[in-house]
Amino acid sequence: MVAATASPGIDGAEAGLREAMRARRRVLVAFSGGVDSGLVARLAHDALGKDALAAIADAESLARSDLEAARASAEEIGIPVRTVRVSELANPSYAANPRDRCYFCRTELGTALVRLARDLGYATIADGVNLTDLGDVRPGIRAMDEAGFWHPLAEFRLGKPEVRQLARRLGLSFADRPSNSCLSSRIAYGEVITLNKLRRVETAEEALRALGFPLVRVRAQDGAARIEVPLEDLPRLAEPGTCRRAHEAVLAAGFLQVTVDPRGYRSGSMNEAP
Repeated sequence: MVAATASPGIDGAEAGLREAMRARRRVLVAFSGGVDSGLVARLAHDALGKDALAAIADAESLARSDLEAARASAEEIGIPVRTVRVSELANPSYAANPRDRCYFCRTELGTALVRLARDLGYATIADGVNLTDLGDVRPGIRAMDEAGFWHPLAEFRLGKPEVRQLARRLGLSFADRPSNSCLSSRIAYGEVITLNKLRRVETAEEALRALGFPLVRVRAQDGAARIEVPLEDLPRLAEPGTCRRAHEAVLAAGFLQVTVDPRGYRSGSMNEAP
């Protein structure tokens, strides 16, 4: 849990984070390659050098492109990285896809990283939870609290805007990378998650990115796909040639029906009331 304190500001937070890293001596970072965990990894590496380690959990719901992006981000930072295989679908509570699915995901993550930290002699596991995250409904954070993860960004009162600002100041190339989520978040709650469904979503999204839509979600329910792109990209997606190629690509991925959401991309749209 994070105690409520006054914001130290960007400069104070950066200095405080580095000092907090040094005080912990050895830190394992739960690393996704996004800007939040990337900033934590950079600060840990700056403060601790070889005593900081990034750990990537490679699960069924992690797109291969996201895995490669995470490894590239770790290489840019210079922090050593370990990839740990985690099977989310082996947990029936996760595969059933309830609304608190993320709790079971993070429980699996916590178990794997606590074991790795113990084996390698790390007393602290840091994650990328920021202050903005604490204002959302995020059952995964509860699981990370139960596993004893440290939330340094939230502790030093950094929300998403401040995280990006500090990442830019440190010259991280991924400072403005859009927030991402696992492939399971594309599948309607209550519909059982399978490996085939995850690969179908991944294939469809990769095809749409190849058509020039870098931020895209393919929401899946009962074999039907709903494409979400930012509102400013909807006119281009509606162009006859592009629309035809997009529909063909999503059908080729294995979906039976394709629609485009006229409301555009919305983070967490699967949480909206029907």
